[in-house]
Amino acid sequence: MTAQIRGVNGEGQGLGQAWKDGLESNEQPNEEPKEKTALVNRAGESRSPYVRAHASNPVAWQIWGDEAIDLARKENRLLFVSIGYSACHWCHVMERESFENEEVAAILNDAFIPIKIDREERPDIDRIYMNYVQATTGSGGWPLSVFVTPDLEPVFGGTYWPGPTSSTTPFEDQVDFLAILNKLSTVWKEQEERCRQDSSEILKKLKDFASEGTFGDRRGEGGDGLDIELLEEANQHFLSTYDSQNGGFGSAPKFPTPSKLSFLLRLRQFPSIVHDVVGEEDCQKAENMAMTTLRKMARGGIHDHIGNGFSRYSVTADWSLPHFEKMLYDNAQLLHIYLDAFLLSRDPEMLGVVYDIASYLTSTLEHPAGGFYSSEDADSFYKRGDSEKREGAYYVWTKREFENVLGSHTEPILSAFFNVSGHGNVKPENDPHDEFIDQNVLAVANSPNTLASTFGMKEEEIVRIIKDGKAALRAHREKERVKPGLDDKIIVSWNGIAIGALARTAAVIKGFDPVKSEEYLKSALKAATFIKENLYDESTKTLYRIWREGRGETKGFADDYAFLVDGLIDLYEATFNEEWLHWADDLQRNLFYDSSGTGAFFSTDFSAAHVILRLKEGMDASEPSTNGISASNLYRLSSLLNDDTYSKKAKETVAGFESEMLQYPWLFASFMPSIVAGHLGLKGTVVSGDGVGNDKINNFEKQPRGSFGTFAKLDSSNSWLRQRNSLLKDFGLDGKQRVLICEGNTCHEEELEGQTADALNLGNVAAALPTKPTNQVVEPEKESKEVVQPASG
Repeated sequence: MTAQIRGVNGEGQGLGQAWKDGLESNEQPNEEPKEKTALVNRAGESRSPYVRAHASNPVAWQIWGDEAIDLARKENRLLFVSIGYSACHWCHVMERESFENEEVAAILNDAFIPIKIDREERPDIDRIYMNYVQATTGSGGWPLSVFVTPDLEPVFGGTYWPGPTSSTTPFEDQVDFLAILNKLSTVWKEQEERCRQDSSEILKKLKDFASEGTFGDRRGEGGDGLDIELLEEANQHFLSTYDSQNGGFGSAPKFPTPSKLSFLLRLRQFPSIVHDVVGEEDCQKAENMAMTTLRKMARGGIHDHIGNGFSRYSVTADWSLPHFEKMLYDNAQLLHIYLDAFLLSRDPEMLGVVYDIASYLTSTLEHPAGGFYSSEDADSFYKRGDSEKREGAYYVWTKREFENVLGSHTEPILSAFFNVSGHGNVKPENDPHDEFIDQNVLAVANSPNTLASTFGMKEEEIVRIIKDGKAALRAHREKERVKPGLDDKIIVSWNGIAIGALARTAAVIKGFDPVKSEEYLKSALKAATFIKENLYDESTKTLYRIWREGRGETKGFADDYAFLVDGLIDLYEATFNEEWLHWADDLQRNLFYDSSGTGAFFSTDFSAAHVILRLKEGMDASEPSTNGISASNLYRLSSLLNDDTYSKKAKETVAGFESEMLQYPWLFASFMPSIVAGHLGLKGTVVSGDGVGNDKINNFEKQPRGSFGTFAKLDSSNSWLRQRNSLLKDFGLDGKQRVLICEGNTCHEEELEGQTADALNLGNVAAALPTKPTNQVVEPEKESKEVVQPASG
């Protein structure tokens, strides 16, 4: 959802009346500086692969910072700020059409200071100007294109604008980039004062808007705080927007929306009081919505069935045609979600996807020294020797290629399984630029059972043929095609999500697949160690956001701290190595909390340079809300460490977004567990003793995230945790196995002898786990027959 700021006229896209009036003004033109600095392209000096990729452009790209901003002020030029990221398809299109064009470059270099920014490196700058563009135009996206004054106040902005060589304009009646440049150059010369006045007024509205809450300051109206009824309202919204045919919510394009799916899976795992409020039937519907969506995604074209991992989103409502970039943050979140789906359903298909994503993270995206890369591009060469990249070229197949690679015996079965046809399987209405003529995007269309009947073969033979055929396709693809570009930045926030997901996966599967469990845990530990050794200054307790060819200069933002803390708590609960919990505690103390009385966390540090607006992230987007995850972290740490200051901050963080949540609770799914925790608290379980095989530990590791508790293990080596949590000072020093249950500030010891997983009411998950890794082929027609009907109205 995009918010429209009151008093901002969207028609002029932020330039105000000066844009409309053009030259109809008596204002005298500004005097041109006697001599302009001849700009040279400095993109090659950046460590960002995205920025570096523009080093050969005729546009003289500058690096965001003091030097470029001082030059704009000295020569009184507007800055053209272009923000994107490596895997962004339309970023590449705008580069080809405009930034490689000599005419465009000439006016940009002469009249403006062009700056190229990697949004993944500077999310703070991206968010500020994205807020502006969304508020003034009603939409946003990338590439983000904004003209700002030398004082960094936005004047005019948008996203993709077609260039002089454009043949791919995605929107009707769109103004072309060259016309915008000419207009802005003239208006700035002739009406600078009005431009500055308009931009100052809009910036003031943005600041007021950020400080009062998106829809007005109503903090405190909730009395005792936000009620559990908000979970019901959020669930009803999802029911009303649910696509019962294809899974997911709303119409195309469709995004995985992990925060929503996590909330829906958790509803049935919350304590019974939540079920009483939401309704047992609606809790079941929520789980069904999530499970159906996950199955449809797993079988769709958004899932890379040959090389693993998921693309960022689907262009079509049925998940069949993706936008092909693959992002670390999507796949890491989806690993969490599919793991929870498996634990709830014990469905081998869900476990297969867990292995798939974990394999993708620990192979394609893993740095040899530890940590995970950011993304793979959407665009790639179709075959070696091609001169031009195309979207999805690495992933699509022709019928002829299937025949050549698979042979006459296997090809008909794989073609039927993946719906491969001679004319391609992308509908013309979904291919407006004719990029996929005769091409097939692989998506599961028929089950092995159906194919066995069709081809007169045993189902087991069909499964083997599909497995061998996929291996052959993968070998061919890796040998004959050029892989998409890899953005090899290591970003702390996204690595935090991956660390937690892999740690939890390792804990779940170690009972039946110790080899893979050890592999995944090793990757999580290597990533955490890499960040601590390379991106953390122990002396100042400071995180740095990016590693690429060394540590970057940008200090960590709130999401880096929040997502890493979340991952470290998961890592602690998978290993019981208190080093990770200790570090999480240190990091949580250094987050950017607003202690002025309004609560919650700013995205940036108060001393951040060139930040004209400090924002607090509340709504979930492609990544969960920083404040939503922070509130959860605070409650978990409060439980593990018996620290009331953390639970107090958690409540204040949730209250900081009260006005928005009361009106639009479904936009704040990541906050919902904290709303419940605020009412009911968290139950902490602590076990002691050096022995292994404790039922409590074994079953906790197999709990979905909605199990609503924390877990700690103490032995004779845990000196820090005993000191940090006064309730545990003497617990377990005798070396015996004991269980302590803590709620609030009180604990009681629980009898161990004679208890089993069933008696402890932990779901008996262990009994349902397969005895060995499952490598099953999905069977579309075997999914649950229950269909969730959208609520009326």
